[in-house]
Amino acid sequence: MFRTRRPYGWRLALALAPVVALAAACGSGAATDAGSGKDLVLKVADPGNSGPLAVAKRDGTFDKALAPLGAKVEWVTTTPGFSSMLKLFNTRQLDVSGAAFSPVVGALSKDVAVRIAAVQDPAGRDQSGIIATKASGIHSVTDLVGKRVAVNPAGKGEYILLEALAQAGVPADKVTRVPLQQKDAASAFATGKVDAWASFLVPYQEAKANGGVEIATEQSIGSKDNTVVVFRTEILDKRPEVAAKYLEVLQGLTVQQHDNPTAFENVFERSGPTALSGARLADALRVDAEATIPRLPRDSDAADLADVVNLFADNGVISRKITAADIFYDLKAKLTPDQLAALQKGR
Repeated sequence: MFRTRRPYGWRLALALAPVVALAAACGSGAATDAGSGKDLVLKVADPGNSGPLAVAKRDGTFDKALAPLGAKVEWVTTTPGFSSMLKLFNTRQLDVSGAAFSPVVGALSKDVAVRIAAVQDPAGRDQSGIIATKASGIHSVTDLVGKRVAVNPAGKGEYILLEALAQAGVPADKVTRVPLQQKDAASAFATGKVDAWASFLVPYQEAKANGGVEIATEQSIGSKDNTVVVFRTEILDKRPEVAAKYLEVLQGLTVQQHDNPTAFENVFERSGPTALSGARLADALRVDAEATIPRLPRDSDAADLADVVNLFADNGVISRKITAADIFYDLKAKLTPDQLAALQKGR
């Protein structure tokens, strides 16, 4: 279960973490042909109680925008973290999701047919990082030597841990990386089965609020693991107009989130386990106001991506280096001038 040699969002990432999938032929009975002109059912991860997707679910925003293209969405339950969803992409149960560079690099190293269609500039970098249990006695990154740290393998958690260790001058093999997805990692952290946890967004914030000791954040390590929107490659190839419209709607919602954060928290429930209040609500509103608009990849994004690829390759997380050409999808080459203009207008 443990490994020592092999090194890698949820407020903002979930705000930008739609999980959209083409319905399987054995699924809901909706049309599943991705060819142009065919009806398409996009399965989207249920967004919970906050963020642009929660507002879109409540208001039917995507269905209204996609209807002229013969497409609609269906909200489904998924597990947190892109790297935990790779099987769903492989079985054509998911078509698009929010993610970060790191788990997409990990996915492509396993030949999962996905590509990055949009990138967001850094924001909310204090929402993810490394936390330690109080009982561990860990107060800094150097204290992790000889300890067990939960990470989602070949994903953001593993990236955060490896980058933090590199900056602190700690050899990666001096720390035991315990490969666990977010749900299992939360349990292991709460019960003391691991000493620390490299985590992100809502699970990270919850563990921190429950007494976890924060020893590093994406902000403090200068993370290059930017937030992205990822589509299954078949959708981009066969229905680029649907992907473009989806991104256009997401851009508009993100602008609204930035300008009016209050409307994007506690969307469905104002009390109960999914609702935020007090200091956590205030923090979420601050991060919402920092939201950056998803945009088509630029040449400058390749340098940030290379930072993730090189870190993973140097630490044996991936067996081959993946280039920007392998990961970024040139959606603009597939769109009409009018479609491209509408998408770029929302940047």
